Amino acid sequence: MKAKATSFDIAYQAGVSQSTVSRALRNSPLVNEETRAKIRAIAKDLNYKVDKNASNLRSQQSDTIALLLFEDPSNDDSSINPFFLSMLGSITRACSNKGFDLLVSFQQSSNDWHADFEDSNKADGLILLGYGDYEDYEEKLRTLIEQGTHFVLWGAEVKELPIISIGCDNFQGGMKITEHVIKQGRKNFAFLGDASNHSPEFLARYQGHCQALKNHNLAVNEKLQIAAIFTEDSGYHAACKLIESGENFDAIFAASDLIAIGAMRALQEKGITIPDQVAVVGFDDIAIASFTFPPLTTVKQNTQLAGDILVTKLLQLIHGEQVEASLMPTELVVRKSCGA
Repeated sequence: MKAKATSFDIAYQAGVSQSTVSRALRNSPLVNEETRAKIRAIAKDLNYKVDKNASNLRSQQSDTIALLLFEDPSNDDSSINPFFLSMLGSITRACSNKGFDLLVSFQQSSNDWHADFEDSNKADGLILLGYGDYEDYEEKLRTLIEQGTHFVLWGAEVKELPIISIGCDNFQGGMKITEHVIKQGRKNFAFLGDASNHSPEFLARYQGHCQALKNHNLAVNEKLQIAAIFTEDSGYHAACKLIESGENFDAIFAASDLIAIGAMRALQEKGITIPDQVAVVGFDDIAIASFTFPPLTTVKQNTQLAGDILVTKLLQLIHGEQVEASLMPTELVVRKSCGA
């Protein structure tokens, strides 16, 4: 029976040291690309597989990133925001390209998810996607900081804490989409979403929305701001409340696409036509947004770029490098729900 190839066999054939082989197979920049390519080719010929257990014992690293997805308060069996599902593929690909495994862990916001993954050697660092009430979530972030855990999160910038956040420019996105709808001749805007510190991303979208109204000398009617979490059911009930209020409105800016989809259902049940009577726009550009009737105008966040940045920034933290938060630009996706 043929003996299993070792890194020393590769080193012998390549004419390099065993430590150089180890670095090359980890894609270390300390080994030039020509040597790395030569070593990878020999490893492939020898059908060499890295013994991750032995490697991890030597380095005291797991070569694993943990992605924590948080349960959403919805009736959907998956209980995961579809926006984050679209980001999962890019995070998985980025980890693979960097030579790291990805541990996907589904968490309830009430769980002790802030327990130390690094001390238990489950993962070298954490990526956090999603949260419920941010004011509850923030306390657990403080615990992660105190534990010295390497982590990055997707969401709004947290200026009060030394946290690396990656997110989109929610203020700019809210302003951009509101200005577009204003150009369609709409003047009385409702906003559906939780515009408070409990939901900082929604709050930033609302603030951008209000700034656009002020820039065009349009009034911000606080009676037309209806609280809603990001789900379709919440959007439906918020829109029903809006209709029942008797306030005059000809446009709805929903803080998420799911809220917008729920609002569209409520309007259609009441015989209110979209976009003739009321324009509706959302935020996120989830896959179903282009299949609603009419198709939903929305703000797109680049999930492919986001996944790559999250992984890159986390690995920089793990390697002790200086890292800063990132704010990505948004893109307006115009469809028929706003009359354009």
